[in-house]
Amino acid sequence: MPNRFKTYIKGLDAQLNGGIPEGHVVLLCGQPGTMKSSVAYSMMYFNALNDKIPSVYVSLEQSSKSLRENMAGLGLKHEEVATLLGIQDLGMIRKKLTQLDKSTWYEVFKLTFKNFQDQWGSKVFVLDSLPIFELMAKFKEPREELFHFFEWLRDLNLTSILITEMKQDSSLFSTHGEDFLADGIIHLDLKREINAVNLYLGIMKMRKTSHKRSYFPLLFESGQFEIVVD
Repeated sequence: MPNRFKTYIKGLDAQLNGGIPEGHVVLLCGQPGTMKSSVAYSMMYFNALNDKIPSVYVSLEQSSKSLRENMAGLGLKHEEVATLLGIQDLGMIRKKLTQLDKSTWYEVFKLTFKNFQDQWGSKVFVLDSLPIFELMAKFKEPREELFHFFEWLRDLNLTSILITEMKQDSSLFSTHGEDFLADGIIHLDLKREINAVNLYLGIMKMRKTSHKRSYFPLLFESGQFEIVVD
């Protein structure tokens, strides 16, 4: 049995035989408003808080300050895990790019990230988000280059959570075969019901793991996510 990275979503780790297998590259997919960033951050937060596991969150869409403030609003205060949970935003990568203007954005991203990982000793990586990463990297052969990117992450011995934005009313998890390349897919969905919009979580794929393909109601209470299992 592989070692497991706990999600710390109550009820979910039992569905995953203890958590996500270490070293997996996992897509965290969902439409806007499904709390993808919050779910990913909470995984890192509780692993740092409870198990002292170092991690790095790379945000390509919002500043580290904005991310910290948003998560603090959920009770996930960054200062409680600041020595273990590093946040790197697009501004830092852009700064490096001006210093290394002969390099491509993708090369600078890998260089910056590798330096950050060496500094923090990170075991877990969250990318927010994969579509923005692909846009900025300007891949000419997306399927081939994404294959090498995923392999690069695996070679770094990282458990990687790649946030993927789905279009509304679309069932597609990706546009360039990322769902085939990934080791796992966790889908966050929402459903409009009487007087409420409720969240659901489904495990669509997880290699090396026996799991149900059911969708579970996803709740956030007392500072932690939880799925409701019948």
